[in-house]
Amino acid sequence: MPPSQTPFALKRSTLAVSLVVAALPAMAQTPPANTVEGGSLAEIRVLGTAEEELKQAPGVSIITAEDLEKRPPANDLAEILRTQPGVNLTGNSASGSYGNQRQIDLRGMGPENTLILVDGLPVLSRSGSQMRRSGERDTHGDTNWVPVDQIERVEIIRGPAAARYGSGASGGVVNIITKKPTDKLAGSVTGYNSSVRGGGDTRRLGFNLSGPISDSLSFRLYGNVAKTDADPVTTNVDANGEFLAAGREGTRNRDINGLLRWQLTPDQELEFNAGFSRQGNIYSGEAVTGTGYDADLIGSEVRRVYRQTAAITHKGRWGALGDSRLSFQYENTRTANCYKGSAGSGDGNCQDPGSTSALSTFPTSKLENYFLQGELHTPLKLGDLGQVLTSGFEYRQEKLDDPNAVERATLNSVANAASYRKTDAQTFALYLEDNIGIGNAFILTPGLRFDHHSEFGDNWSPSLNASYEISPEFTLKGGIARAFKAPNLYQTNPYYYWQSMGNGCPSGYTPCQIQGNPDLAPEISVNKEIGIAWNNQRGWNASVTYFRNDYKNKIATSLATSGLTRGSSYWVTQWENSGPALVHGLEGNFNVPLLGTSGDRLKLINNFTWMFSNKSKEDGQPISIIPKYTINSTLDWRATPQFSAQLTATFYGRQKPRTITARQLQASGSGLNEVGSYALVGLSGTYEFNKNSRLAFGVTNLFDKVITREANSTDSAGAATYNEPGRGFYVSYTASF
Repeated sequence: MPPSQTPFALKRSTLAVSLVVAALPAMAQTPPANTVEGGSLAEIRVLGTAEEELKQAPGVSIITAEDLEKRPPANDLAEILRTQPGVNLTGNSASGSYGNQRQIDLRGMGPENTLILVDGLPVLSRSGSQMRRSGERDTHGDTNWVPVDQIERVEIIRGPAAARYGSGASGGVVNIITKKPTDKLAGSVTGYNSSVRGGGDTRRLGFNLSGPISDSLSFRLYGNVAKTDADPVTTNVDANGEFLAAGREGTRNRDINGLLRWQLTPDQELEFNAGFSRQGNIYSGEAVTGTGYDADLIGSEVRRVYRQTAAITHKGRWGALGDSRLSFQYENTRTANCYKGSAGSGDGNCQDPGSTSALSTFPTSKLENYFLQGELHTPLKLGDLGQVLTSGFEYRQEKLDDPNAVERATLNSVANAASYRKTDAQTFALYLEDNIGIGNAFILTPGLRFDHHSEFGDNWSPSLNASYEISPEFTLKGGIARAFKAPNLYQTNPYYYWQSMGNGCPSGYTPCQIQGNPDLAPEISVNKEIGIAWNNQRGWNASVTYFRNDYKNKIATSLATSGLTRGSSYWVTQWENSGPALVHGLEGNFNVPLLGTSGDRLKLINNFTWMFSNKSKEDGQPISIIPKYTINSTLDWRATPQFSAQLTATFYGRQKPRTITARQLQASGSGLNEVGSYALVGLSGTYEFNKNSRLAFGVTNLFDKVITREANSTDSAGAATYNEPGRGFYVSYTASF
């Protein structure tokens, strides 16, 4: 299925609903036939789990391995995720992402409300990067830990269906499903090379090897090396050639991952998985303060992230009791940050964040996450109602050791400062969800999740999803759920300070600091959606969904005069819960078969997102800077069994900045700059020489539409806080056996 196509375009399979389980592979089921007395056949409806029906909900998109082969991202999966309805790249606030490092934003709720999973297990490595004053982190996010060549499919879950995953999923969930061991020994090698006008070239090489070891044992092993160059320092300059802001930082990737599957019995399976990844950011001129850069750091790695994981999963079938899954994962992330010097430092060294002194080593935070989850899917029949009951539990533990907290505390003469470098939190959850078939056309799925957080107490997340088949071609679906996000470990540590050496500080105060606040409340949203889908058997299909999130307690900061002053020159304030906000809009798709059976030779695939609002109800300021509308179109042509081509176009609507600055003053001048509507067009092709040899090639940003960043602060740049790279050419070759 092409990446822009939503599950409403899928041929309808067994009805089920989902809301509260960690993501598993979708298992579409077909209603079986049953012989009755007299020899006639009668259909018996077979309900799947609630999770399986999740894949048919309005706010779900699926990207397959075939889609990724036709349109391979250069390096980060976010490049292709952004082509889905309801998906944008943005920062976690309306101030613009730090250093062009935009992350996945689902339905305007911000990247911190997007939960990333790999094979149903959470990825929380970005939580080891410090939270800055604006809510931004020095991180690309967590969408680049699995090499694109090793992905079986990606499930993007938005709206009420995502609330089932607990804290951090208010916006939605991106579940990356990796390729599994094969029945026969098989392997592949993929090389990729791209050249982009103005910088940002990518080279990557990856391999995969899998197969049986014995009758009951099989394995999978993959590895990857990649490098994306940083933009040159001349990327964002004014008419006089003066430096305005840094371009996109480069990235170095190293990945190795192994999986061992043990088939204990026909009904019992055990998987062991372990992996190691390293990501390094290559300096492009971004400075913590000011608009200058340290020329001697250009091309150097200024951020290094090391991620190690180990997981064990048991899957079992227990007859009438149902099917179960039990998983445990350990995730260790070490994040080493260099504080980049500003103009004139010229020493090529990292600097102490509280002074201009050079550092010989990078301050490194260590984040450990422990995750345990178990769930059971039990088929039931009460009267005439067929049901599948999902019951489960989760346990999460976060442990953060960050020496930067000590530096901030020491800087402010806090007693026993060293003891505050370590923080932790635990969450325990129980959940129930019942997938109920009522008659032949109606599915109802009530759910309830209970979370107990060690710092913020109890949280209840009720939900209700429903699906009604109006006719064989039309289906009405909707849902409502309460979702929450607990404050992170930086925001709640009263002895953690993020310090700014003048950038954005109130007049006369340097530095200014944001202090952790243990009295914060969790962010809460009530997510609703309702949609109708049309699926014609000849390949025509369309859908439209209205979504609405009523959002409160968003954690934000302010440098207004209500700040807590300290001494004659310091300015200190805290993270705080802001007032209510409203996020709502429309999503949809419209797909047209042009040639062949159901368009299997030529089809036009379209999806769209129209944002009505993502603003605070108190002051009318946007939560994040996203386009008013986004339209993704793909003309997909299967010319021959060996050759296929795609013409793609994405149209972005106008982007408006906030009109109030960080100091709560009226924005003016360049701080009110908008980014006008623009389009990105691409052309790609794939040629299969044989079943073991495939070539992919293409042009990105065909008409060379370039967006430049005008300053490193939205107060000076308005909405122009990111770079859109110029025209690029790529080629990728895969050899397999």
